Amino acid sequence: MGRAFEFRKERKFKRWGNMARVFTRLGKEITIAAKNGGPDPDYNPTLRTIIQTAKSENMPKENIDRAIKRAVEKDQSDYQEIVYEGYGPGGIAYLIETATDNHTRTVANIRSYFNKFNGTLGTSGSVEFMFDHKCVFKIKNNNDINLEELELELIDYGADEVFGEEDEDGNKTVVIYGAYKSFGEIQKYIEDKGYTIVSGGFERIPTVDLKRLPEDQRIENEKLIERIENDDDVQNVYHTLDLSDSQQG
Repeated sequence: MGRAFEFRKERKFKRWGNMARVFTRLGKEITIAAKNGGPDPDYNPTLRTIIQTAKSENMPKENIDRAIKRAVEKDQSDYQEIVYEGYGPGGIAYLIETATDNHTRTVANIRSYFNKFNGTLGTSGSVEFMFDHKCVFKIKNNNDINLEELELELIDYGADEVFGEEDEDGNKTVVIYGAYKSFGEIQKYIEDKGYTIVSGGFERIPTVDLKRLPEDQRIENEKLIERIENDDDVQNVYHTLDLSDSQQG
């Protein structure tokens, strides 16, 4: 298996905190997609996929409709998508994706988190080169999908890794990673072939080896990660800390 598979296994893809935060973050993604490509999911493939992701997270329809409406209301502030970069204790690289209607507030908060936990907020480009920006889809797997054949077909559409996954409830999915710019082509292939999309979006995968740290520095980084993730303006946090159980003890 490739780096995406190992990255996914390492993170074990824990869910975003509580449901309120999940809905807030998905709501912003829906609003941004509707603002950029129009509010009709039939004519906006990106919005269509994010709505499917929201449904898989049990986001109520009224929340989805409200997020779309927000995109077309003139009196609503626009969300800016801003990426912050920095270093935590022990030289751990951080890449933080935000969606904010107040850049001044967001950068002040992110800087304060780094300062509190002995890290530093970096300049643009200081750590981004350590991460590959990938698109990722999950589709339902009813045991009739040949993963090798699917991967061979999807290579022509920009995919570079395909593998199966099963959650704690026994639901099986196929995970597809591809180049960032291949999102539209891969999505079109999936829909044209009649596969059911569970979720779709983007991820940053570290291209460097994850770092193991002494327990005190690891704990300090874990606290920093938690604090950043709990910020309402933060959409995703990526880092180069090895969180595997094997480094503990």
